[in-house]
Amino acid sequence: MPTPQAPIGSCFGAASTAAEVIAGRDLTGKIAVVTGGYSGIGLETVRAFRSVGAKIVVPARDLEKAKADLADMPDIRLEIMDLLDPGAIDAFADQFLRDNRKLDILVNNAGIMAPPLTRDARGYESQFSANHLGHFQLNCRLWPALVDVEGARVVSLSSYAHRRAGINFHDPNFEHREYDPWIAYGQSKTADALFAVALDSIGQRQGVRAFSVHPGGIVTDLIRHMSQAQIDASDVIDKTGKPIVDPENNKKTPQQGAATAVWCATSPQLNGMGGVYCENCEIARALPSDDSTEMHGVRPRATDPVAAGRLWQLSEQLTGARID
Repeated sequence: MPTPQAPIGSCFGAASTAAEVIAGRDLTGKIAVVTGGYSGIGLETVRAFRSVGAKIVVPARDLEKAKADLADMPDIRLEIMDLLDPGAIDAFADQFLRDNRKLDILVNNAGIMAPPLTRDARGYESQFSANHLGHFQLNCRLWPALVDVEGARVVSLSSYAHRRAGINFHDPNFEHREYDPWIAYGQSKTADALFAVALDSIGQRQGVRAFSVHPGGIVTDLIRHMSQAQIDASDVIDKTGKPIVDPENNKKTPQQGAATAVWCATSPQLNGMGGVYCENCEIARALPSDDSTEMHGVRPRATDPVAAGRLWQLSEQLTGARID
């Protein structure tokens, strides 16, 4: 039975931090994989899991940067992986499965935002490829380790940016339409939400539940492709160059931004639930239309099970990856 897309009365909120959310949990003996877990909210997610005993593997495109960023946590295992490279994803998954029978938590955190038009070696648009297709392939390849655990959870980082666009099933890779970096980003974030819907419908029979998350607006390396004019217009940095923190209005610290993913990955409140879009450490409320201008809540395009099924089939075709 699908989990209703409606709040459940979490005791946390927009200003909660990952450390607050995970306090009192015990992940001793649990294994977590966090893509992009060496910067921004991924780093804070890793820090939270580690603080309660989890063993963590971080696949990283830039190993030297990852080593430097995780220098104060030498027990975190680093492995090379590039989400734009199918061969690298397979190599990482093969190595993980050789070393580990089980995977308790998988956080699909890594991503890129609004770069100029770039394509991977297959010709796929880079945001759709890195943010969705690469994670789709990774999750399919790691599936045996997830189903070997009772109560495994998968958390995919979506975004309020799903408001910008649904999935263009006829031209997801901008081969026949003008490229707009923000439409492409919105499409990829809608895909991340729909992926959780489809994965949860497949996984719940085997005890694997999936969630998608809007972390909030956080100033991280993700803004590196934005112009100064775009940054100024977004009103996320004050006149002194410091990030503006206003959690109720979607402007958070990295510690606050990691909180909802950590909540989805570990909260007993979500036992037996899945396939929902979450924000502010709560299941988000369903908005009535894709045209809604509200800041909080999730639009129908990101939770539609029919679109989720179509996206799953498209992703199988584009990547060749499947769950057996």
